[in-house]
Amino acid sequence: MVNKFLLILISLSFFSRAHTLNSNLSLLAGIELPQHSSFNSISASPNSGCTSKKSKVESMEEEDEIVAKPHTQSVKLNLNRRSPSHETRVIRTLLSEDRGKYKPVILSPESEPPTGISGQLTATLESGVSLGSGEYFMDVFVGTPPKHFSLILDTGSDLNWIQCVPCYDCFEQNGPHYNPKESTSFRNISCTDPRCHLVSSPDHPQPCKAENQTCPYYYWYGDSSNTTGDFALETFTVNLTTPARKSDLRRVENVMFGCGHWNRGLFHGAAGLLGLGRGPLSFSSQLQSLYGHSFSYCLVDRNSNSSVSSKLIFGEDEDLLNHPLLNFTSLIPSGKENTVDTFYYVQIKSILVGGEVVKIPEETWNLSQEGAGGTIIDSGTTLSYFADPAYKAIKEAFANKVKDYPVVEDFPILDPCYNVSGVEKLDLPSFGILFGDGAAWNLPVENYFIRLEPEEVVCLAILGTPRSAMSIIGNYQQQNFHILYDTSKSRLGFAPTKCADI
Repeated sequence: MVNKFLLILISLSFFSRAHTLNSNLSLLAGIELPQHSSFNSISASPNSGCTSKKSKVESMEEEDEIVAKPHTQSVKLNLNRRSPSHETRVIRTLLSEDRGKYKPVILSPESEPPTGISGQLTATLESGVSLGSGEYFMDVFVGTPPKHFSLILDTGSDLNWIQCVPCYDCFEQNGPHYNPKESTSFRNISCTDPRCHLVSSPDHPQPCKAENQTCPYYYWYGDSSNTTGDFALETFTVNLTTPARKSDLRRVENVMFGCGHWNRGLFHGAAGLLGLGRGPLSFSSQLQSLYGHSFSYCLVDRNSNSSVSSKLIFGEDEDLLNHPLLNFTSLIPSGKENTVDTFYYVQIKSILVGGEVVKIPEETWNLSQEGAGGTIIDSGTTLSYFADPAYKAIKEAFANKVKDYPVVEDFPILDPCYNVSGVEKLDLPSFGILFGDGAAWNLPVENYFIRLEPEEVVCLAILGTPRSAMSIIGNYQQQNFHILYDTSKSRLGFAPTKCADI
């Protein structure tokens, strides 16, 4: 089902950090918010027709186990910081029965990482204010010779893809499009390749029209953004930084990605998207043979100096695991048997405002057996979305507790909003999330109220979604928390951290 959204553009001028009235609240500039709806979109290539037998899949898996050299290398990357903008592109991926069996990524033999390296991957920083994006970007180098691209980091989807020459219908991006003809390591995946199953719908497979036909893909996201092109393999080059601060380039070969020739959506200057979902197509899943089954990131707050970077770390991070305030909650399965666990679902039990439990029916948070509802954590969504019964109750709870500031009635989208003109130190109720297993996530005020200038208004940084749709904990609420995704133990970790210091 294609989700249709009402796109509403709020034009707000950017307000300098020096004018925040001693508040740490982030600023909202040029925000573009689609009205959230249910997320039942699929990734499908109905004409790809992958009908390879299971034995071929098992055979390919054996080959990959020979060439891949597993280790527990920790890899750390810096992420570009962008300003708040569009909401939200989450995707439910339909895969074949053979999903999750591939280990296609190999480390080139000449660049086997030595022991003891911290594995830090650095990326160029740039401001996202002029682009009006609420995403976090990662700099990657793709192809041979390697070319630089900035990709949106998205734990709410699996497919890695880049805008690709020839670009028949593409959005505006910074820098040139990726040209496969200029790379000696680019290889198309054929229609008969078992890996083509990973981007084709298993429901109605179609026979390949020709033996040498490339594998097409088609991905449609929850806000109607989409990408279509050829499924292929390429080499990604990363810049390892040793403890001695020396740069050491490493090549990761045979990364599955989409070479997108038709791409539409709210991607604001990016060259494409780097998926970090739970499915086998994601960048994190493909790198499991190198770093294991966990990764983490720490997103700096939006008032940070532009020279400060966020971090993405592949592999176990000892500092995080030893953090005295590290808390864990369980990741729960999607509940729908015919879909891969693209999303990182968590079970919310209740919400606390001002230290008191908000009256919300518990079933509001439940994930159905059909895969509807539930709550995910997503780096690719800016603000959080809660199902309407919860959203309305949370708004009412704040309205009942905030009495010191005049209410701004006519501000669009965000609600409630308050006039804080002349206020040096804001006094707003606390906000916390209590999970079903007893874990508690208490957020600082700058993570759930957002400042709008020059009107000197603060608004609750949460939006509503239909009751049957999923709820989402967005990246605005995650800033200055070190977030750990541990799929081997099926848990999500979070620890309050000054991310600029990592």
